[in-house]
Amino acid sequence: MELYAGLMSGTSLDGVDGVLVDFAPALPRVLAHISAPLPADLRQELLALNTAGPNELHRAALAANALVRVYASVVQQLLERCDVAAGSVLAIGAHGQTVRHRPQQFDGTGYTLQLNQPALLAELTGITVVADFRSRDVAAGGQGAPLVPPFHQAFFGALPGQTAVLNIGGISNITLLNAALPVAVTGFDCGPGNALMDAWCLAHTGAAYDDQGAWAAGGTVHTALLQRLLNEPFFAQQAPKSTGRDLFNAAWLHAGLRGFEAVSAQDVQATLTELTARSCADCLQMHMAACERLLVCGGGAFNTHLMRRLQALLPDCAVGSTEEQGLPPLQVEAMAFAWLARQCMKRKTASLKSVTGAQGARILGAVYPA
Repeated sequence: MELYAGLMSGTSLDGVDGVLVDFAPALPRVLAHISAPLPADLRQELLALNTAGPNELHRAALAANALVRVYASVVQQLLERCDVAAGSVLAIGAHGQTVRHRPQQFDGTGYTLQLNQPALLAELTGITVVADFRSRDVAAGGQGAPLVPPFHQAFFGALPGQTAVLNIGGISNITLLNAALPVAVTGFDCGPGNALMDAWCLAHTGAAYDDQGAWAAGGTVHTALLQRLLNEPFFAQQAPKSTGRDLFNAAWLHAGLRGFEAVSAQDVQATLTELTARSCADCLQMHMAACERLLVCGGGAFNTHLMRRLQALLPDCAVGSTEEQGLPPLQVEAMAFAWLARQCMKRKTASLKSVTGAQGARILGAVYPA
């Protein structure tokens, strides 16, 4: 066996997904998957650290330690479930929690910041850790995101025809794969995924998310509000491009809602769901109009209403979950970070100039030996 673990805590802040993957077979196999919720106080602190506040350095350092303890618990559960010793795992790919993402801004290089403590994770688990996957690409003039398209190419690239892989986490990103042009992989962020929907749902119903999109499905899309939100310049920006809570946050939403205070909370939820569906569908129609299949992963794959809206907006494309190709939606990104760790340990490149706009492909990640 060739074992790597992958850990992912995404922009949605709904928890940590971890997988243990065997890369020995021709088609890598997930041996176990663990999902662990973030403690409420840690989730709130990570969300707060997305914007400027007092004593940020101290708070960020302690939040990173707390996050890594959740990571270490997930790894331990993976090992126990598979009856595998820590020494049998070659490395853990641990992305950390993105709290700022401003590539190419301010001084031309910009920065990306993920809260993480990989040295502590190596100490707690006794396993080599690979982290800091975005920084090298940003240093090379790239966006540093999205990171997953090369993995999507490795796992889904053999599918015939034209395939798109859409990850709907807090932010949505898409990968475009064409079997006839395997070297022409592209990918970029589409805009908000679940982040705005979840925040609005929590504020107005007390639920952390809109289960299966049922609340949105019972509302009515407000056309004028939707158009106001779609006027955001990011949507018209050419790829390569990436985004995060730096842009799509509560302040952005509240600014968009000015003048629409009479719209009911449920209709706003319906409109936010349509915003995610429209921004993703528009990206696909603009860049791969003849796409035959759209494979959706991330938490958004479980939003039944959102999936129905994607299919309605893309009538000539078969919309389904990555589960149809043998990889459950909540395992895709965690497995991608196991794959990225493996690429780093083997000293192989894991970025694509066509995706991030960097000067060229780079080996991504920093290694913290066990």
